[in-house]
Amino acid sequence: MTRAPQFKPTLLASAILLLAAGQGRAQSGADAASAARPEEQTVVVLGSRSVAKTALDTSAPVGLISLKDMQTAGPLELGKLLQTLDPSFNFSSTFISDGTDSIRPATLRSLGPDQVLVLINGKRRHQQALVNVQQTIGRGSAGTDINAIPLAAIHHIEVLRDGAAAQYGSDAIAGVINIVLKSNVNETSLSGSLGTTSEGDGDLYSGSANTGFALGQDGGFLNLTLEARKRGETNRAGPDSLRVNPPRVTQHIGDSNTKDVYLWWNAALPIDKASEFYAFGGLSKRKSDSFGFFRSAGDDRTVPSVYPNGFLPAIHTDIKDASFAFGYRRDLANDWKADISINQGNSELGFHESNSLNTSYWYEPKPGGGIYAESPREADTGKLKFSQTTFNADIKGPVKFGDGSIFLATGFEYRADNYQIIAGDPVSYQYGRTNNPAIAITTPSGATAGAGIQGFPGYTPATAVDSGRHNIALFLDAEHKPVDTLTLGGAVRYEKYSDFGSTVTGKLSARFDPTKQIGFRGSLSTGFRAPSVQQEFYSSVSTNLNNGVLTETLTARQGSAVTQAFGIAPLKEETSTSGSIGTVIRPARNMSLTADLYEIKIKDRIVFSSEIAPEAGGGPIANILKPLGVGQAQFFTNAVDTRTRGLDIVAEHTSKFAASTLVLSGQLGFNKTEVTKRHSTSTVLSGEKLFDKSQVTLIEHGQPRKHHVVAADYTMGAWNLNTRANYYGEVEAENFSPLQKWDARWLVDASVRYAFSKRTFLSVGVNNMFNQLPSEWTNGGDFPKLGFTRCWETCPIGVNGRSMYIRADTAF
Repeated sequence: MTRAPQFKPTLLASAILLLAAGQGRAQSGADAASAARPEEQTVVVLGSRSVAKTALDTSAPVGLISLKDMQTAGPLELGKLLQTLDPSFNFSSTFISDGTDSIRPATLRSLGPDQVLVLINGKRRHQQALVNVQQTIGRGSAGTDINAIPLAAIHHIEVLRDGAAAQYGSDAIAGVINIVLKSNVNETSLSGSLGTTSEGDGDLYSGSANTGFALGQDGGFLNLTLEARKRGETNRAGPDSLRVNPPRVTQHIGDSNTKDVYLWWNAALPIDKASEFYAFGGLSKRKSDSFGFFRSAGDDRTVPSVYPNGFLPAIHTDIKDASFAFGYRRDLANDWKADISINQGNSELGFHESNSLNTSYWYEPKPGGGIYAESPREADTGKLKFSQTTFNADIKGPVKFGDGSIFLATGFEYRADNYQIIAGDPVSYQYGRTNNPAIAITTPSGATAGAGIQGFPGYTPATAVDSGRHNIALFLDAEHKPVDTLTLGGAVRYEKYSDFGSTVTGKLSARFDPTKQIGFRGSLSTGFRAPSVQQEFYSSVSTNLNNGVLTETLTARQGSAVTQAFGIAPLKEETSTSGSIGTVIRPARNMSLTADLYEIKIKDRIVFSSEIAPEAGGGPIANILKPLGVGQAQFFTNAVDTRTRGLDIVAEHTSKFAASTLVLSGQLGFNKTEVTKRHSTSTVLSGEKLFDKSQVTLIEHGQPRKHHVVAADYTMGAWNLNTRANYYGEVEAENFSPLQKWDARWLVDASVRYAFSKRTFLSVGVNNMFNQLPSEWTNGGDFPKLGFTRCWETCPIGVNGRSMYIRADTAF
């Protein structure tokens, strides 16, 4: 398919959005206060520490996702829901990617998962323990496990689409997502859902309960949420004609079998009329099953007597997430407020391999002659742990200045991060029982037997680590209205890290409203992102595809013998400059249009290098890698500079009739990321070798450059009809095969909801109504022969196709 047909739907959406007056309320954009729905959230606190504003009155674009938005959208996991409702958010579907199948990468404005900051009730959320080391979106990053937060606990979500490192700290280069928890009391709500795909697999069961109790006097509360979800696996693999005869399905390409359980809370206890204690947090547990690459019967990684037809290694993940925040707020004199808090977060991911074996165990020679001819079929392959403790002490309030005042906010933050890699069972990583590389262990064909269990080799004692760092920060925010029509803002932040030094960032913002119908806004900021402790300390050995051959790949830790031999410098912070300019138009009370242009430049961006393989016939790379006994190596490095430019357009319109309300909405997201420079500190590896063309393609084209959301929400009496169409632009990849392009797609979701009362609803919905799938893999070399019929690793829409669900909600 050529580019022209793909662009026509975008032009059509643009014309409808900009020329028709009836473009409506954006599902995740600015949510105007509607008389028809007074219960909905209409103000946001993100982007400014002064008084709360409506989303249309901010100096930077802030999207607002309300409770009703979440209830009428089909997805039941937060990542997919945000992708459906907010065009700046992407949640790529991955498979055959080890732990990334269970914790999928969440991004904002097509940047990295670790370049967006997630807050809960305005407090920093900890990152995940998993590092994305496969060829997926966010390769080399450790973002936030967005699906560890249950939907039933959320009241609303604010999305700041602007650089905000000077306001909120490291990671806020692409923007900030603030998830506000429910605080209602004297009410219990129950929800249950059943769903399946049109292929009859991927069955989804979900149930939740939320309840609130009053605590003490004057507004104290305890809100509790219990949620559970079970998602069945899907498989869209085609027949494997390359490795088995007769051809049959050997791979597992689709969603993994997943179970989630959540227990979350949000509470406040007033001490007196001016102060209160507060606490919130939650426990989340997820069990997930995914799969590696099929080992054929003739592969030296299998044992014919054990697996005569080959085998598909199964990777089981056990994910635990816990967080607890506790704080004290107090109103001071002259409208000043103080807030002191401590926030503890933990992420843990354990790996277990089954339906596998260690071939070196099987073929290892016995000291007295013969071979052992046995190996466990499963083993624990190790565990990753990340913990973060954050202490904040903030104060804010107005200071008289002339005839008006300047709103100031200042504070101190201390943060400690720690990362652990725990080695797996010996059979998961050893080269034979003695783990002695001097002993020749060969398969019947004469090939050297692979070390460790097949699929996901275990973390070794050599890769195990328990280390961390801490940092302190001081910030100052100021906001002033010299005249009623002009708001000026500024922020400066100083941070000092225990391991790489200090940095200062700043931000300037302005909002000018010459009339009530039109406003202009803009911002300039600098930002930074410190290398995460995961990037500093991660190391592993994994099995990847290299020109169609399964190859052992070493991920070398910074400062290791490998990185030193290659001349790779220790990691340093990545820095950014951001700018945006936009306009807000409100021609009528029931109508608005916003448009914001932006640019984000990132210097010394921390990325995962290409797989560095030995030269044919030997050379300096081979001389470094050969003694390590691995086929190729990769490492974290500040290897590229990037530039991201984009345009966000959000329009909204509400029509009220005698007995019904129609809300039309449109959001257009245009985004383009380019790698502007590749550089290397190595004398052996050039920038182009260190970060090759396939990795550039992953950054530049792995996520859609266009993502649009148009929707209609119609309410008449007890009935509500919601229809939403998502347009995902084309994506490309060439990680394991020749360059492949997957065409743009429109996905249409629809739901019908009937209200038996003001608090009891029954909904029936269909997602991807027209069963749109990624285009077929036409230029994949051997991949289509292996069963990869459609996209892999850069799929914004996944491969499942149409799904249906029924949902019941009640409150009492």
